[in-house]
Amino acid sequence: MATSIPAQPATPRAATTGSKQSAGKIVSRVLFYLLVAVILFYTLAPFYWAIRSSFTGASELFATPISYFPHKPTFDNYAKVFENGDFRRALLNSTVVAGVVTLLALLFGSLAAYALGRFKFRGRTPVLYLILSMTMFPGIAILGALYALIKQFGLYNTLTALILTDLVFTLPFTVWVLSSFFKQMPGALEEAAYVDGATPFQTFYKVLLPLSAPGMVTTGLLAFIGAWNEFLFAVSFTATPDKRTVNPAILYFSGASGSSFDIPWGQRMAATVIVTIPIVVLVLIFQRRILAGLTAGAVKG
Repeated sequence: MATSIPAQPATPRAATTGSKQSAGKIVSRVLFYLLVAVILFYTLAPFYWAIRSSFTGASELFATPISYFPHKPTFDNYAKVFENGDFRRALLNSTVVAGVVTLLALLFGSLAAYALGRFKFRGRTPVLYLILSMTMFPGIAILGALYALIKQFGLYNTLTALILTDLVFTLPFTVWVLSSFFKQMPGALEEAAYVDGATPFQTFYKVLLPLSAPGMVTTGLLAFIGAWNEFLFAVSFTATPDKRTVNPAILYFSGASGSSFDIPWGQRMAATVIVTIPIVVLVLIFQRRILAGLTAGAVKG
């Protein structure tokens, strides 16, 4: 007959170790959430202040002591922004420039990425690193050369100049990112398509291109955001209000007197909020595909 052995009570040393571990977990969790709170405050505080200022009247905007909530919220700043014909035109220009840049970057970038990701040829790796190096230069480094070319070809103060110059940085980034997606796809897909008599181009747009949709969405959205927020080339290659995009248009906002010293900060903040809304909407719409694209790009197939 088996005898049961009574359970040994926990020793004081074991209890002390367990309490120390629990206390350590609590402290680490508190520190983690504290760090998250600090990061959220650091990143969201400017956006909150822009929204707060956009709903604040001019008389209250610089009142002391500082009010973190508008006492009398108003939509006057938004009304004045939409009454500004130059800003409405700038919104249309930004939409055209960012949309065309995104489409061209995806069109030519996907073809180049397919060649670099699926075909083996001498010099492929140096070409990839050369493409990557193009994204490392600051825009100001090539501003003078681009300005000379734009003037030589008669494209100054046109949307075409903005589209071409934005592609200088957007296209290499698109090629670099998409090439990793095409490289990770299994070779059996191409072999099966070749057996069925498909050409390399048919294999690209009928087999591999649909499978790279998450990467295309992610890269396309990043390209759109980059072109939408571009400022240096937009302010350097445009001269008249009808050719400006939203960022230079906000810069040249003037007050009721028309003086450059009378800066309507409330209207500028309202315009900033309006310009940010399309980006937020696009991210919310494509958030699942963006997440799928980012995770697919991080896993080697």
